[in-house]
Amino acid sequence: MTSTLLLLGVSLVALIYGISLYNHLVSLKHAVGKAWANIDVALKQRHDELPKLVEVCKQYKQFEQTTLQRVIEARSMVQSAREGQDIAALGKAEGMLRMGLGNIFAVAEAYPELKSNEHFMQLQTRISGLENTIADRRELYNESVNIYNVGIEQFPAVLIANMFAYQSKPLLEFAAAEKADVDIKKLFD
Repeated sequence: MTSTLLLLGVSLVALIYGISLYNHLVSLKHAVGKAWANIDVALKQRHDELPKLVEVCKQYKQFEQTTLQRVIEARSMVQSAREGQDIAALGKAEGMLRMGLGNIFAVAEAYPELKSNEHFMQLQTRISGLENTIADRRELYNESVNIYNVGIEQFPAVLIANMFAYQSKPLLEFAAAEKADVDIKKLFD
């Protein structure tokens, strides 16, 4: 009788522990989803602002069209990667877009009329703010993914993770060009 009660007690504790581990993994999975959704919102906001910036720049006929074209292409790549939730492609496209925006803002220095355009200045401030927001949200996403990936690999949670087919998630990484120092001289040549 005592051994039956002991076995029942141990089984109940194991069941409660297993349920607790499963619920923890579910929580981690949803934290990654929430972090991705936060990035997605900021990317969408920036996606909506970029055409306005390009249009203001186009008003200055002599403004470098190749710079604008690169931003338009990169914006399209970011949109495709964002919609497909392709983290690897998003990291690459983001690097291209950020370089293109940096070039627009650097080239704008040569156009005093554009720099003094109130609409351009508002868009530049708005997009710069969104860039900071995206960077903060990327950091949160990567932290959430790291916690999730560690959580599904630790014992005994790995047993439950494997049982319910939890897969590791990729970090949002950036191209080497994104991490490299900016050659300011090259921007003005």
